[in-house]
Amino acid sequence: MELKRYWIIIKRRLLLIALIISVSCIAIGFYSFNFIEPQYEASATLIVNDYKDSSTLLPSIDVGSISSTIGLIKTYKEIVTTPRMMKKVINEYPDLADTYGELRSKVSVSSVIETPIMTITVRDGSYEKAANTANAVATVFQKSVPELMKVDNVSVLDQADPNEMRGPVAPNPIMNIAVAFILALMAGVGISFLLEYLDETIKNEEDIETLLGVPVLTSIPKFKESDAIDRGSKANLTPRAGRGSNVSLDT
Repeated sequence: MELKRYWIIIKRRLLLIALIISVSCIAIGFYSFNFIEPQYEASATLIVNDYKDSSTLLPSIDVGSISSTIGLIKTYKEIVTTPRMMKKVINEYPDLADTYGELRSKVSVSSVIETPIMTITVRDGSYEKAANTANAVATVFQKSVPELMKVDNVSVLDQADPNEMRGPVAPNPIMNIAVAFILALMAGVGISFLLEYLDETIKNEEDIETLLGVPVLTSIPKFKESDAIDRGSKANLTPRAGRGSNVSLDT
């Protein structure tokens, strides 16, 4: 019974809900297509080795050393985005950003679970600039590790290609419109229930039963003025016998 009442409330405000959804989706779609600057992503990959001297041959793989290397990656991930590292990148590549804070906001570092691989990802309005920035951060970090950690165990595994043509990763208008649709639907339903809660007028028999707690015995149907005119024109107006002189009809 409650579900039926909820559906009646929603159906009563269906036009309002549809209007909210339409306006929200159109506004978000227009804003996404015309006002949000496209963003591109490029990544450079680093590998953290378990040996100190890069000139020596690669030793045999040791599971324990790999585990310690994976723990070391957590430290490296924090070092990459420090102000000191960002300032060194800007000093060597001044065309990438005006301030280290601006550069830091574009750079993110992640690692592949259970592997000694780090990925430096840069997001920018140009894919070429994003690729150059990712490569610059990877190169500067690789050269800075021996000075900071007294070990030379970081190598550039893969660099981003500035000449590669890739599409933007943001904005995603379809996703934005889908999210706007869901939020607008929730907002529309919520507003409908709020208006119903604030509306204390009686509209049908169920409202009377809910308000007074008594059953409805009878009801008078809606009667339009046009119905009265139609019925009056079609009615048989012939007076009955014996009463013609006493009855008058106003038309």
